Amino acid sequence: MPKRMTVLDLSRLRAAGRPIVAVTAYTTPEGRCCDEAGVDLVLVGDSLGRAVLGLPDELRVTMADMERHTAAVARGVHRALLVADLPFLSYQVDLGQAVRNAGRLIRAGAAAVKLEGGMAQLPAIERILAAGIPVIGHLGFTPQSVHLLGGARVQGRVRKDADRLLVEARAIAAAGVSAVVLEMVPAALAAEVTRVLDVPTIGIGAGPGCAGQILVLYDLIGLSARVPRLARTYADLGAAMATAVAAYAGDVRTGAFPTAEQSHDGRGWGGTAVVEGAGVPGEDVP
Repeated sequence: MPKRMTVLDLSRLRAAGRPIVAVTAYTTPEGRCCDEAGVDLVLVGDSLGRAVLGLPDELRVTMADMERHTAAVARGVHRALLVADLPFLSYQVDLGQAVRNAGRLIRAGAAAVKLEGGMAQLPAIERILAAGIPVIGHLGFTPQSVHLLGGARVQGRVRKDADRLLVEARAIAAAGVSAVVLEMVPAALAAEVTRVLDVPTIGIGAGPGCAGQILVLYDLIGLSARVPRLARTYADLGAAMATAVAAYAGDVRTGAFPTAEQSHDGRGWGGTAVVEGAGVPGEDVP
């Protein structure tokens, strides 16, 4: 069994000059594939709202959703660091609730939780850490604040906003987060944040100057309806899936599927052949 990645390994990778590779996953097969591909960090993101559940945004993702999908991914991940998002309103309202919800994700199989926000979330970060649960921060564009931010907009373009992001990054790093995700931040600002922090940064739409990168799996493999500019698609599995299903449908309609190879010989129940119309032994025929 390979050694399991921990939050401490993120800083070790940065110190060694080796970029951190992170990706989201939402199901057991996805977790297994990402783990076998050798990624360092698998995030069960609240992006599952859009990617998997067909929701218009992340705001409708619940703790039950995150718990279920975290448990599913955990069954496929045996080497990478598994991180789970705390969803909207699961940590912002009550500190006790924040700790309990973080604990639910740990019990589901995560090794750390991620939450969005800077100074306003310091009490939640500190309480969760005090409970022995590692925390990863998230600054820049924070999807759970999409309405407050006026949409999916790049953050930190003007100096005062950049200065505020730097202050918040320093604050949550000092509080003890293990890493900071920077989303939709100008590349120069992300590089500056990376330089001043003692903990690694993980970028998404934040340029090459971060200590690592993360992408939504469905953007990467071509299953998203719309791939954002910040992503790169490495395979078109959506087209491959549609082609495969169309081929199956054609075979069913022409009688080419199933053949004898995909059929049983009718022997069972102690070697008795099942005769058409006779039903299952011991059961009434409707």
